Amino acid sequence: MKKVLVIVPFPMSEDNLGQRRSQLDAVSLGPDIAFEFRSVRAAPKNYVSASDMVLADIGALEAGLEAEAQGFDAICIDTMSDSGMAALRSELTIPVIGPGRASVLMAMMLGKRFSIIALWPHWRHLYEKTLMELGVAHACASIRSLDLTPDNQSLLAGKEEDVFPALESLARRCIAEDCADVILLGSTTMHQSHGYLSERLPVPVINPGPLTYKLAETVLGLGLTHSRTAYPASPAPRREMIHAMLDGAR
Repeated sequence: MKKVLVIVPFPMSEDNLGQRRSQLDAVSLGPDIAFEFRSVRAAPKNYVSASDMVLADIGALEAGLEAEAQGFDAICIDTMSDSGMAALRSELTIPVIGPGRASVLMAMMLGKRFSIIALWPHWRHLYEKTLMELGVAHACASIRSLDLTPDNQSLLAGKEEDVFPALESLARRCIAEDCADVILLGSTTMHQSHGYLSERLPVPVINPGPLTYKLAETVLGLGLTHSRTAYPASPAPRREMIHAMLDGAR
C-alpha cells in the first residue's frame, strides 16, 4: 500500500478538513494507494502579500519535513500556490507534487489556450508566478475572477446557488471572448464547483487537487521522483530549527 500525505495549507478542524478530503471523491484511484490529509501548524490569513507567501512556504515545509521518515511515499500540496513544494523537494527524495504547476501543464496537454477562473482578484499573482516560472504565459488566454473573499474553512458549502452560476458565467466569457479551450479552477477551495461546471461547459475543466492525487499515483507507479539536480539538498539542513520555529509560534 502506497501512502500519500496531502498538506492542507491552513490550520483546520476535523470537520473542515473533511471538506478537503472530499476531493478524493472526484477521482478514480486504485485500491493500493491511501491519502492522509494534514493541516499546517502556521499559515497566513490568505495569500496576498510577499510575506504571506514566505509564511505559507514555511508552514508547508514544516508539515512535510518528516513525511519520508514517517513512511509516506509521496506528498501533494493542497494549494495552487504550490507553497513549500520546492523546499520539500530539496529535503526529500519522495515525489512532491503541487497543483499549480501540474494543472497548468495538464491544461497545455488538453488544449492550445487555457483560462484560469478564480474567486478573488488578489490571487492573480499566484498564477502569474507559475506562468512566468514555466515560461508558458503565451498559452494563458485569460485570468478572470469574481470579487468573492474566499472561505478557507467551509470552502463553497452553502454558497452553491450563487457561486456556481457566477463561475459558469465567468468561464463562458473566457471561452467566448478570450478563446480559451480549457478552463482551470484557480483554487483547490473551488473543487466543489467542478462537477457543476464540467457538466455545463463545452471544454475540459481541470480540478487541481484531484489531479495531483492521480499524478502521485502515476509517478509512484512509474518509479519517478523529482530531479536532485534541479532541487539540490542543503549541505547543512536545519530541520530541528524549522520545527522549533513553529513550536514557538503556537
